[in-house]
Amino acid sequence: MVTLTNVQFGKTNQDVRTVQKALIARGRKIPDGATGTFGPQTKAAYRSEQLAQGFKGTDADGIPGCTSLTTLGRHAGFAVDCAGSGRLTLGQVTYRDPDDDVGEAAMRRYAGTACRLTGMDPKFGVRALVTITRRESAYNHPKFRVNDRDSNAHGPIAPDGHRQNCSRGATQCIPTTFARYHQAGTATTPYDVVADMCATVNYVRHRYQVNQSGSNFAARVQQADPDRPPHGY
Repeated sequence: MVTLTNVQFGKTNQDVRTVQKALIARGRKIPDGATGTFGPQTKAAYRSEQLAQGFKGTDADGIPGCTSLTTLGRHAGFAVDCAGSGRLTLGQVTYRDPDDDVGEAAMRRYAGTACRLTGMDPKFGVRALVTITRRESAYNHPKFRVNDRDSNAHGPIAPDGHRQNCSRGATQCIPTTFARYHQAGTATTPYDVVADMCATVNYVRHRYQVNQSGSNFAARVQQADPDRPPHGY
């Protein structure tokens, strides 16, 4: 049995090794072999598997999902436990604003919870997440919880009265990103600070190859580094 939530970028465990062996058996290239660590080579190999299975565009992103992993398991002879997968469809994203707390102290508190839920070391993750919220939303200030002025501000009107693709929440996730990287057990609205932060952590791990502990978070994501100028992420 392979658990989907174990097979994610940056993780090291036996489930990753099982999937790597299955990918290699299917002809996908992992030069370092079945190391048990999900790194860039495994992500590229998994993307090749997704493409072979017929996934296209952003659905072939090297991120294991329940359908693709179950299909791989069927070929390799292992079952998949998809319970706990947090990934949402865009239609499952909600837009209620819970009016979470504002300010640096609150962001530190929320960031600590997000680190615990995503398995990131708060020593690195809290500072990075708080920096992002300061730069993106002035620590979740109501005036800056939605950005309807940048290039993402398009699409049909969502239930909150803004264009569907607008960046939202303390860390400014667009709904498609929030859905894809949603953390199981958190709220389904990007206005929820913990849910928004968790989606951001999951996103940067895959997009910027931030490691599991987050020790290279600020180095990889300039917007999370208070010692460098702001920069979109």
